[in-house]
Amino acid sequence: MSREQELRDNLQRVQERIEKACVAAGRAREEVTLVAITKTFPVSDVAALAALGVVDVGENREQELKVKAPECPELTWHFVGQLQSKKARSVVRHASVVHSVDRVSLVTALSKAAVAEEKTLRCLLQVSLASYGPEDAATGADRGGVAPADVLELAAEVAAADGLELGGVMAVAPLGSEPDKAFAGLQEVAARLRSEHADAAWISAGMTGDLEAAIRHGATHVRLGRALLGTRPSLG
Repeated sequence: MSREQELRDNLQRVQERIEKACVAAGRAREEVTLVAITKTFPVSDVAALAALGVVDVGENREQELKVKAPECPELTWHFVGQLQSKKARSVVRHASVVHSVDRVSLVTALSKAAVAEEKTLRCLLQVSLASYGPEDAATGADRGGVAPADVLELAAEVAAADGLELGGVMAVAPLGSEPDKAFAGLQEVAARLRSEHADAAWISAGMTGDLEAAIRHGATHVRLGRALLGTRPSLG
């Protein structure tokens, strides 16, 4: 089987999963955007997915983003990984959305970069859902992010920053957690955010293993890698 056919088949299965999850949740399919996470995969895979109609692509490493994005500038590029402030300018240059804003210092760096690049960057606040994971912290339940209680404070910083647009929230379900419980918590945080910032309506949640749970709890964007592209090659 060719790589193109493999990707076509994978995409069809993913779209069917999303469609079924939307039907089960009583939501319209158009409410959920698929973001293809192409970490470690070649730009040829990105181009193949684009040819199949995928328009939103995400990377979690600045090194890969800056190589792939210029090759497919027609796509909407999302940065979904932890971001060092010193790499903010490079990420802003190539991405339209950053999903992992988790501290004031990063807001400052992204704002400075966005102004310098003369663009508006959409920012999602990464929310820690560690409190919904196993009690034993040694399990690695915390996947990063700002504490739910601090979301509104950080949101105010983004909303006031030049060059930035507050888009909503993002989270990763804790390892070993019940994703429904975790994403229900995120949905509550998102509702509190919208009560003060009505346009911040995005909820980026759900990956290959838990997209159905995320859609049940209001996800507007699901971030899928393995289901679309297969097992990741080694970074070497």
